[in-house]
Amino acid sequence: MRVLFLIPGGSATQLQTIPAVAAVADQLGAEVQVACPAEAAAVWKLVPAVEKVLPFSFAPGLSLAEWANLLGAVREPDFQLSINLASGWPLDLLLSLTHIPTRIARTGFSATIRLTAEATASPGAGWPNQALQAWLSPIEVPLDAAAFRLGLAQADLAAAAAALPSGSGPVLLLAPAAAASTGADWPAAHWQALPAAIRARLADLRVISASGGSPVQQAAQVAAADVVLSSDPVVTELALLTGTPLVALGRSGDSLPLREGVQGIGSADSLDRLSVAAVMQALGLA
Repeated sequence: MRVLFLIPGGSATQLQTIPAVAAVADQLGAEVQVACPAEAAAVWKLVPAVEKVLPFSFAPGLSLAEWANLLGAVREPDFQLSINLASGWPLDLLLSLTHIPTRIARTGFSATIRLTAEATASPGAGWPNQALQAWLSPIEVPLDAAAFRLGLAQADLAAAAAALPSGSGPVLLLAPAAAASTGADWPAAHWQALPAAIRARLADLRVISASGGSPVQQAAQVAAADVVLSSDPVVTELALLTGTPLVALGRSGDSLPLREGVQGIGSADSLDRLSVAAVMQALGLA
């Protein structure tokens, strides 16, 4: 069986869909292809079941040639199922021109299975990873996103472990959002003051900063840490997918899984009011 997922959005959004894609691949024995924006395509190297990524922006105003390229890419393989997280009449027109017999979507005239409003109530509310159960229920694929873990190669994990600071103390990974330079993140002074405040209680603490790199390298670094403090959407999602304990700055509790070691703190629009003491408490060090 061959399945096509159409997933708009950046890297963090792609990461949120990984448990659902993996569930379909595993439980249906499916070969999966994913259409997603080119800048987020590298995320899918984390999922061996994804045999091919089709770069596509889903942005308004695409040229006829771009639509024709996608149509050619999705008509050539023999897909039996498409799961469409995007919307818009051009995409509906494209999907209606394919030979895919089962097409699941929230809206649109191309859908052979249109999800009910109740099934997808309050888009964006709740933990997005598990919310994708609505798209899998029509094909009777259960989704336990909280139980999913990325399978990382031992070589990548060993490289991440080798890069850690020497010592035997716990490793804290700090991952400020890219917006930190604009003042929209937790204040830079707080990020800088936190390690010293923690070392007053844990003298052997080892602190590392998110190093970037490929999604595989980032995931391995996250998995090598004992706890992650993050306002970066990608690192936050990688912590959830690797099972690493996480304090997520600017995330509400209902947007995270109910799992021991996972906590959201602060509001995204008022992180400048969040104190070092409050973060220490969330880390269990107050």
